[in-house]
Amino acid sequence: MRVWVNRRSQIPVRQQLLTHLKLSILSGDLKSGEKLPSTREFARWLKIHPNTVSAAYRQLQTEGWVEFRRGSGVFVRSLRRAQAVPQSVALDQLIHQFFAAAREHGITLAELRERLRQWFDLQPPDHFLLIEPDEELRAILAAELRQALAFRVEAAGLERCKTPEALTGALPVALASSLGVVRAALPERTECIALQVQSVPRSLAAWLPIPRDALIVVASRWPTFLTLARTMLLAAGVDAEAVETRDARKPGWRAGLESVTAVVCDVVTASQIHAKCRVISFRLIADSSLEELQRHVTFITGPGVQP
Repeated sequence: MRVWVNRRSQIPVRQQLLTHLKLSILSGDLKSGEKLPSTREFARWLKIHPNTVSAAYRQLQTEGWVEFRRGSGVFVRSLRRAQAVPQSVALDQLIHQFFAAAREHGITLAELRERLRQWFDLQPPDHFLLIEPDEELRAILAAELRQALAFRVEAAGLERCKTPEALTGALPVALASSLGVVRAALPERTECIALQVQSVPRSLAAWLPIPRDALIVVASRWPTFLTLARTMLLAAGVDAEAVETRDARKPGWRAGLESVTAVVCDVVTASQIHAKCRVISFRLIADSSLEELQRHVTFITGPGVQP
């Protein structure tokens, strides 16, 4: 696990640590059930006060990210991620298991054949439906999916996904962090694929060390992106005076971008910036999730369709 803390930053060390840990859990750098370092170990490693680590752990527990186990330590709680089906399982084995389970439930071959016929008569999925309550985040995620997949992608908020028409021919997908809310809005037993977020420390590591004289603009229409990106840059050692945030929803946000060292932004904002600017575009969706979605596409359409 990579964690950067800048003790000279105007952002409190506790907030920097919280941001790192939450993003590490969401991206899978910290996995469900994984034990976190003890308060003293973490404090010694980062050269910060143990009370700072303890306060961060307590807030993570309050918000449901970790759990304290008496006598054992602090552990990452499960986000109930969708488990991938092992690719090593052969088709004949799956069919055998399917028929064996049907027999155990007292289902006859005629009943099974009729039910399968009904399933195959249904309209096959012809698009992904991204479900995300936050409108700006929804636009960013949808743009990333459309760039990566040769398959139709639509996007919707919670209210729209409650209508049967919105789900016709759709494979719903949602961020793992929003999965509980999204599943509650969907009809019972509707499949929803969980999307993991990209590891920010791993992505940012490619640009480190950042020159001390660098002038960086963080730009996005999604306010949370502005906060997270700025926090991570300052934690990585960039001077607070050298990082400026721009809300891409406001007029004039592009002014002077040609003169800065780099513009850190999301994929939607990147498409709206002049080509002369040096743009560092960070994707939010993890590569592993995009690969999983492509496997769904291949299953539906055959191996001929590639992203």
